Amino acid sequence: MKIGVISDTHGLLRPKALDALRGSDFIIHAGDIGDPATLDQLAEIAPVTAVRGNVDQEEWGQKIPETAVLEVQGVSIYILHDLQQLDLKPEASGFAAVISGHSHVPKQETKNGVLYFNPGSAGPRRFSLPVSVGWLMVEGGVVRAEVVTLET
Repeated sequence: MKIGVISDTHGLLRPKALDALRGSDFIIHAGDIGDPATLDQLAEIAPVTAVRGNVDQEEWGQKIPETAVLEVQGVSIYILHDLQQLDLKPEASGFAAVISGHSHVPKQETKNGVLYFNPGSAGPRRFSLPVSVGWLMVEGGVVRAEVVTLET
C-alpha cells in the first residue's frame, strides 16, 4: 500500500508533485493547502485525507478538520499540520505514524515505536529548502517513509 504525502502547497500544486504522487492508493495533505482546487486535483489520483493548516482560514478551509486519522491495512495514521500542537501520546493511542507539515523541512524519525514524518513543502520555495513530497509504504502492519525531492 502506497500513500502519497504532501504538505504546504500554499495554492501552488506543481505538475512535478502531481506526477510524483501518481500510483498512490491514498493521499494525505498535511495542511496549508491554500486553494480548495488543490484537493480536487489530488482526488483525481486517489482518495484524499486532508487537514487544515494555519493559512487555510477562508470559509472553505473552515470545513477541513484540524486533525484526521487514516486507517490503512490495520494501521492507524494521525495527521495534523503543526507537530507542536500534538496533544496526545501517539504510542498510547495506538498510532503507528504521525504526519505533519508546517515547518517546510522534510524529516522522519521514530520515537517510542511511532514514525513521525514531515514530507516538507511542495509549494512555493522557502529559503534554501527543497521542494518535496513523500511516500508512506504500509506492509504487514509496518509503516516506512521516504522523502521525494522534486527540486533542490
